Amino acid sequence: MRLDELLEELQARIDAARGTRDRVHSLLEAVVSVGRELDLTQVLRRIVEAAALLVDAQYGALGVIGPDGRTLSRFITVGLSDEEVARIGPPPEGHGLLGEIIRRPEPLRIGEIHSHPSSYGFPAHHPPMRTFLGVPIRVRDEVFGNLYLTDKRGGLDFDAEDEGVITTLSVAAGVAIDNARLYESSQRQQRWLAANAEITRSLLSGSSRLDVLELIARRAQDITGARLADVSVPVPGSDDLVVELAIGGEGEMRQGLVVPVEGTLSGAAYTQGTPVTTADLPKDDRYDAGPRRFDGLGPAAAVPLGTGAEGTRGVLLLARAEGEPVFTDGELDPLLAFAGQAAVALELAERRRDAEQLALLEDRDRIARDLHDLAIQRLFATGMTLQSAARLVEHAGAAERVSRAVADLDETIKIIRSTIFGLRSRAEDTGPSLRARVARAVGEAAGTLGHPPRLSMEGLLDTDVPPTVADHVVAALTELLSNAARHAHATRVEVSLQATPSEVVLAVKDNGRGIPEGGRRSGLRNLEERARSVGGGLDIGAPPEGGTQIVWRAPLNATL
Repeated sequence: MRLDELLEELQARIDAARGTRDRVHSLLEAVVSVGRELDLTQVLRRIVEAAALLVDAQYGALGVIGPDGRTLSRFITVGLSDEEVARIGPPPEGHGLLGEIIRRPEPLRIGEIHSHPSSYGFPAHHPPMRTFLGVPIRVRDEVFGNLYLTDKRGGLDFDAEDEGVITTLSVAAGVAIDNARLYESSQRQQRWLAANAEITRSLLSGSSRLDVLELIARRAQDITGARLADVSVPVPGSDDLVVELAIGGEGEMRQGLVVPVEGTLSGAAYTQGTPVTTADLPKDDRYDAGPRRFDGLGPAAAVPLGTGAEGTRGVLLLARAEGEPVFTDGELDPLLAFAGQAAVALELAERRRDAEQLALLEDRDRIARDLHDLAIQRLFATGMTLQSAARLVEHAGAAERVSRAVADLDETIKIIRSTIFGLRSRAEDTGPSLRARVARAVGEAAGTLGHPPRLSMEGLLDTDVPPTVADHVVAALTELLSNAARHAHATRVEVSLQATPSEVVLAVKDNGRGIPEGGRRSGLRNLEERARSVGGGLDIGAPPEGGTQIVWRAPLNATL
């Protein structure tokens, strides 16, 4: 009997040695498996799967500690189906028992979860759990997150050997996470460099301002994994921002949207001149002003475009989907440098516009000078010749035709002189001309519409249209362009302004969704009243190809 006992004890020790050997072998396999991946998301999932397998736990989770150091920003689980996770609801934030390891980053082993003072219980539809093992994961000198394991199979409690195995795995996991983060950072840096080079080429090739901004927004969206990317610029003379470019999500609904500076994430970045982040944009009480437009989103970052002597020219807003990681300092630093490219694009566009305006003014001055020195003198000489020849014509009909031709030449000379006066008029002497004011209004509307409207002008707008009527024309044009941006959601807008001998006619046509039945018409009533106040009228039509065409007209001899 003594020999049987010795043999049984020897067999138990052999089995224990085999179990230890198998467990060490499994631990080595887990370490190799975890270190093989370079994608951070895959690394985290491999870690929690390996941990649950090593200690034979039914459920496992890995919580990533957020930037505040007090809550969890990500929560990866194994042992629960997608349907079970959806029924449980939002992931835990790190309170209760899970927060115990955040507050005291050291291993924690419990035989009965409900017996711990920090246990708050489970939410509805959460499976019951009894035993618990938690171990922190350190990456260098930083606590990256925690491993949580519950319910060892067979109804057993987690023992000291289980704690040692998971602690060893956590060390390997920290190295694997650090490697994945370094690889991810180097890959991201390469993508930023490639995007910077692409934008520089676009700037030097003479691409339009909106094309460069769209390229910047799309590259920032792709590199950061954001769901949407918006570029907002200040509205002159107000404390608002307008979304000039909207990419991702329901971009067509956000483009052209006017939002206040106060109480918005973009406004905070604009006023502070520094990047501003939030872990949950729709639920952040600090940035709830303006129309609701961020449902289904989570972490967000707003980066100012330019902070030098010229000030902030706009804001780039990036937002990720709900449950995605928050924006880190490592992401914001290259993003801020990248946003500088957008500021360069805006400044370069302004310089190009100034140069084009200067060239236009110089060209207009040359045309006026040529008309005065060449065309008018030749027409005057021709008229004098015809007038002298008329006295030699004996046929009454022919003499009348020559006299009519002389009168026509005289009228032509008057028209050319009026044109010269309009070309040479200066803003500081006579105020901005109607042509210049209309061109400026159309140019400013391009930011709100998201595309430049097509503009055509005809007739003696600067000489025949009275100043008061011209003010009404500009006001009506501004209102019509604003309506097209806010309500029509058009992709093409055409503006036509014509001065006939009797009236001035302003027509704005778009390919939007038209004027809905029963919709608000206060703006149209204001336009109609403005037209009637000067003896004109307002016509609203629908082109065959769709959209809206509004014609505003006023007589040139209006009595005010």
